[in-house]
Amino acid sequence: MDPSAPLLFFDSGVGGLSVLGPTRELLPNAPIVYAADSAGFPYGKRTEEELAVRVPELLARLVARFRPRLAVIACNTASTIALDHARAALEIPVVGTVPAIKPAAELSRSRVIGVLGTEATVRQPYVDDLAARFASDCTVIRHGSPELVELAEAKLAGEPISIESIHDAIAPMVRQPDGEKMDVMVLACTHFPLLADEIATAFPSIAQVDGGTGIARRIAYLTGGQEWPARPTGKAVFTSPPADALRGALSRFGLDEVHQL
Repeated sequence: MDPSAPLLFFDSGVGGLSVLGPTRELLPNAPIVYAADSAGFPYGKRTEEELAVRVPELLARLVARFRPRLAVIACNTASTIALDHARAALEIPVVGTVPAIKPAAELSRSRVIGVLGTEATVRQPYVDDLAARFASDCTVIRHGSPELVELAEAKLAGEPISIESIHDAIAPMVRQPDGEKMDVMVLACTHFPLLADEIATAFPSIAQVDGGTGIARRIAYLTGGQEWPARPTGKAVFTSPPADALRGALSRFGLDEVHQL
């Protein structure tokens, strides 16, 4: 393995940074290419048929250009719809992102958990399967919130985010039957951990779980024994002109180069 071969992170926007962060902690010298399909953003409002074609095609272009050692679909929506398609299309390992329903069920005492994601993610049969396998004794309340995706993007761009807007985006989930008993919330969109502090302020009695740390451990396992360069490098590429306001946030994650694909 060429030590300079990067890890490729893929998302529709900046949500995948919540997976990149813990990966950087485990693999500090890993070269990173972060790809945002900003021209297709937000994925939560696109059809399953469209994403099943778009995601593997884009990943194939990115793999051909950057020659990564491994690809991470750092997006719950894209993973639940297109992960199998991407794995069939690529010859490198592909790590997906799925809702952290198992750890949420293990943590819950009330046996009522919430799955907070995009509209596309929460309606997927994959979520049904995870709930049946790991939370069969729980009431699983689902809620899709496109507003939170937009708020996370805005926060990373340096715009002020109000706690009231966070509360209003999540409140419909808590108002569902048995919602008042919910004690654990699955952040089933990689954008949402970027709002973890605001969500905790809006709903202090509900614990949060997400898959970022587990995904980072999986990446470290799959690249175990491989060589890394002496110093880390990082670049971000966007499928539409990147917003200048995001450059500061990207730099904080070690993505000092920003380009349009």
